[in-house]
Amino acid sequence: MFSPKNMAIMALLTAISVLGATFIWFPAGVAKAYPVQHAINVLSAILLGPGPALVIAFMTAVVRNLLGIGSLLAFPGSMIGALLAGYAYKKWQKPSFAAAGEIMGTGVIASLVSVPIANLFLGMEAAALFFMPAFLISSITGSILGVIVAIRLQKTNIFKK
Repeated sequence: MFSPKNMAIMALLTAISVLGATFIWFPAGVAKAYPVQHAINVLSAILLGPGPALVIAFMTAVVRNLLGIGSLLAFPGSMIGALLAGYAYKKWQKPSFAAAGEIMGTGVIASLVSVPIANLFLGMEAAALFFMPAFLISSITGSILGVIVAIRLQKTNIFKK
């Protein structure tokens, strides 16, 4: 399914995302914002497509949880956004649409999906819109970063196939 080259790129992007989460974060309401995760979601969606972007987001969430720098909310928070970013870029071929998919997927949909997860598994009493501000702040800042990097990379040979 994945070529060795794509798997190497996926491993590299996963490592960058985990490393970025270790050093670059800021408090955003009830959660911590990890903008590098969202930037990698946008980049992986553009470079590799929706499937690999989803795998990268999943692997990043697994490693972050194993290292103790993530929670169960890292799974829906990164995976839904990565998948929608990939599909949006696949359909419209513009980095800004990948960013919009990431923001909609993470900031809106994943924030709503996280409420029952937090209630059931984390013992948190959370209302429907409880996570949305924090998820939006994180996904917007990371998506802007991802688009900036993608636009810079378009000037190189990485986008030429």
